[in-house]
Amino acid sequence: MRHTLLSRRSLLAAAACAAILPLSDALAAPFESSRISVRTEGSGPDVVLIPGLNSSPRAWASTVAALPGYRYHLVQVSGFAGQPAGGNREGNVAAPVADEIARYIKEAGLKQPAVIGHSMGGTMGMMLAARHPDALSKLMVVDMYPYLGTFFAGPNAPPERVAAVADATMAGIRSFTPEERAANTNATIAGMVNTESMRAGAIADSAASDPDVSSRAYRELIVTNLIPELPKITKPVTVLYVQPKSVPIPAEQFDYVYKSAYAPVKSLTLKRIPDSAHFIMWDQPQRFQNEVKAFLGAP
Repeated sequence: MRHTLLSRRSLLAAAACAAILPLSDALAAPFESSRISVRTEGSGPDVVLIPGLNSSPRAWASTVAALPGYRYHLVQVSGFAGQPAGGNREGNVAAPVADEIARYIKEAGLKQPAVIGHSMGGTMGMMLAARHPDALSKLMVVDMYPYLGTFFAGPNAPPERVAAVADATMAGIRSFTPEERAANTNATIAGMVNTESMRAGAIADSAASDPDVSSRAYRELIVTNLIPELPKITKPVTVLYVQPKSVPIPAEQFDYVYKSAYAPVKSLTLKRIPDSAHFIMWDQPQRFQNEVKAFLGAP
C-alpha cells in the first residue's frame, strides 16, 4: 500500500512539473542586448533577417508578407533607423553585432537557422558563418562584396591606403551640416533604389540613424577584408548581386570580380540580378522572392 501511495505521489509530482515547465519557458527572460533588438513574425522554420547600414526591418516587409510559412527573426541594429545607439555608441559595429546575433541564435534555442543579410547585413552574415559556423545552416548575402576596400581604394591598394580612404570618408560624413546630410541621403538612396515609391522609407530610416554610429560602421565596412576568412565558411552560401550604374565595365568583367572574391567559399551559388539597384528586394521583388524561396526550400 505504501509503495502504491508513493508511486501516486511521484506521478502527481511529475504531472505537476510537466504542467509548470511550459509556463516557466513562457516566462523565461527575453533576449536582452544593447547592440540589437529582434522581433519575430510568423511560424515555421527559423530565418534570421539582417538589414544593412542605416536600415530597418522594413527592408524585409514585402518579402516576409510574400513568403509565409517561416518564423522570421528581424534584427534591428542599435543606432540605425531611430533605435538608440546603446552598445554601438563607440568602436566597431558590424563585428560585435555579428557576435550578438550568434548569441541570440544560441539563447533563443534556434537550431541552425537560415540567415539572410542585405548589404552590411551580408557582411555580418559572412562574419557569422566564418566565426560561428555552427550557428546557421546556410547564408544568403544580398548585394555585398567581401572587401569594399577594393572598390574604394583600388584592387591592389595596401591596407594603409584603404584605411586612409576610410578615414577620409568617415570624416566627410561627419562634416556634413544637417542640410548637407539630408541632400546626401536623398542622392544616395536614389542611387540605391530604382523604385521611386520605395525610397521614402529608406530615406526615413537613414535620416533617423545616428550619424556617429553610421560613419564608424561605414569605415569598418571599407577596411574589413573578409576574403581570407571565406575558406572557414563550410555552410552553403548564395550571393545575389547587382552591377551599379557607377561601374561602367562589361558585365562579364564585373562577374569575374565577384567570382574571384567569393572563390574560397566551398559551397557557393552566385547570381547577378539585372535591372536592379542595391535594394534588390524592392527593385526586383518577384525575382528576389523567387530566389529566397529557392534558397529556403519548402517550409
